[in-house]
Amino acid sequence: MSETIARDQSAVTDLRRLAERAGNELESASAIEILRWAVEQFGSDWCVASSMEDSVLAHLASRVLPGVDVVFLDTGYHFAETLGMRDAVDAVLPVSVRTVLPLRTVTEQDAQLGPRLHERAPGACCALRKVEPLRRVLTQYRAWASGLRRADSASRARIKVVDWDAKHHMVKLNPIAAWTDDDVDAYIAEHGLLVNPLLSDGYGSIGCGPCTRRLLPGEHSRAGRWAGTPKTECGLHA
Repeated sequence: MSETIARDQSAVTDLRRLAERAGNELESASAIEILRWAVEQFGSDWCVASSMEDSVLAHLASRVLPGVDVVFLDTGYHFAETLGMRDAVDAVLPVSVRTVLPLRTVTEQDAQLGPRLHERAPGACCALRKVEPLRRVLTQYRAWASGLRRADSASRARIKVVDWDAKHHMVKLNPIAAWTDDDVDAYIAEHGLLVNPLLSDGYGSIGCGPCTRRLLPGEHSRAGRWAGTPKTECGLHA
């Protein structure tokens, strides 16, 4: 897709009501049922956003909409393993991976704002290299799906399987919101899915290289993200 979808106030109101109603009605639905609902409502006017930590959501979406767009935000700071995962997903699954770049390269950002912005102001770096690119690409759809799960963290414990994304004025799908870690592992094993190799190398959650470290014994899976700072989210799901 290349055209921006216009959203007048009436259309926004209708979408919000649809999301709120579906969030309640589909609470007990399976991930596949939630994604089938998305196809019924939006056709192909929705996408999957993936960090390429695993290929669970991309695989689920491809079962209901072969060729579905899978959006990957290439921040310029990703691990080589994550970029390899992106390429492998694009090659193996019946999806269309769309790599979205920030407006500035890392070199250009360093020249304009100074080096290591991710250390000095991680929120600003995420805003430039993740939040803005996602906002830009989402204007081309009416809904988007994320792999957020309630088990991820306390801040995600109340997410709905279908919700209203007030920031982007569109429907947001969280089809595996209720899945446990064991559910994810079982689905990966059942379907022989690709997984980012860093998850077998001590990482619990994978983001940009400079802001992600291996877990220490006993730490929660997201403890390695922005370690030593109060930051816990990149802003994509705020």
